[in-house]
Amino acid sequence: MSQGPRSGLAAVSTALLAMSRHLEVRDVLKTIVASARELLDAQYAALGVPDDHGGFAQFVVDGVSDAQWKAIGPLPRQHGILAAMLHEARPERIADVRKDPRFEGWPSAHPDMSDFLGLPIRDGDEVIGALFLANKLRPAEGNPPHPPRPEPEGSCGFTEEDEELLAILAQHAAIALTNARLYERSRELTIAEERSRLAHELHDAVSQKLFSLRLTAQAAAALVDRDPSRAKGELQQVAVLAAEAADELRAAVVELRPAALDEDGLVATLRTHIQVLDRAHAARVTFTSLGVRALPAAQEESVLRVAQEALHNALRHSGAEHVDVTLDRRGGGAVLRVTDDGSGFDPQGIRRAGRHLGLVSMRDRTSGAGGALTVESAPGKGTTIEMEVPGG
Repeated sequence: MSQGPRSGLAAVSTALLAMSRHLEVRDVLKTIVASARELLDAQYAALGVPDDHGGFAQFVVDGVSDAQWKAIGPLPRQHGILAAMLHEARPERIADVRKDPRFEGWPSAHPDMSDFLGLPIRDGDEVIGALFLANKLRPAEGNPPHPPRPEPEGSCGFTEEDEELLAILAQHAAIALTNARLYERSRELTIAEERSRLAHELHDAVSQKLFSLRLTAQAAAALVDRDPSRAKGELQQVAVLAAEAADELRAAVVELRPAALDEDGLVATLRTHIQVLDRAHAARVTFTSLGVRALPAAQEESVLRVAQEALHNALRHSGAEHVDVTLDRRGGGAVLRVTDDGSGFDPQGIRRAGRHLGLVSMRDRTSGAGGALTVESAPGKGTTIEMEVPGG
């Protein structure tokens, strides 16, 4: 490598810090690949996470344009040298990958590669990925790096020092990737818990409605002897209302699918959640949104959770008749506002009494997203929770 020990150490430190800043698996993979390519002066870098079917669950590249990647076609299978790294869990440093007996060719749109350096990413005894670089670059004197460069026959452009640095990067990549997977698993569990809580709310709401209908039916039955005609009309109405309640419950349960934040985005996910709550509660729950751009995944997660907590408080504790949720664009970010016409409370008194009604959780989530949370409330005046997050 052209950089000295001090600058090399700084580059490694920068790469490791970059990996630690991300929690989403895809973001972690992209950061690892970009860091490896920059750190080791390679023209191309890639990282594949294997699946259980001979292919790759995820495959991230750096140094290849979007147009090139699209032209290459489907994700590669586990074959040749990639398969060897995954199955034998050993490094590969090759002078010319095209001359290796395990080389099986590549698609016509695939960039030409020669010297190759690859390492497995391991979590204990498990190989969770393969990280590799191709086409070592050598900077010309006074000019930026450029390929290719002549090498002695049989020698690899990547050095033992490169392999040692990539091994350090691979070790930390394993930690970052494992942490990202744990984070995503934790998020899935949080979503499952929220669905469970919502299911209980739906059950309670519909149960109350059905209980009321049963009382009405009993009252109608008592009229049979005194006023048969009126009793018949009441019973017919009860049957209609019971059918409507059953239909409502079935529709709400259908909507209790996992919150598809990644696929549907914040606005659509929040709208679906509020539609379910509006159906499950006596209070009217409404939602409006205007001009909101996509936010970083971690921020969207925080906004959704704060909205859910604020809605839970309003619907279960305030006695509100109407809860309004708005999500609007503000600068490059967004502002969430949850307003109810319920009983309200004294925020200072709540804090002194040690009853937070989820405020601590909402403040922590907002702070973690780099935003600000304000609470406006007073006894008899309703409550407004506002969360503002900056753009990414």
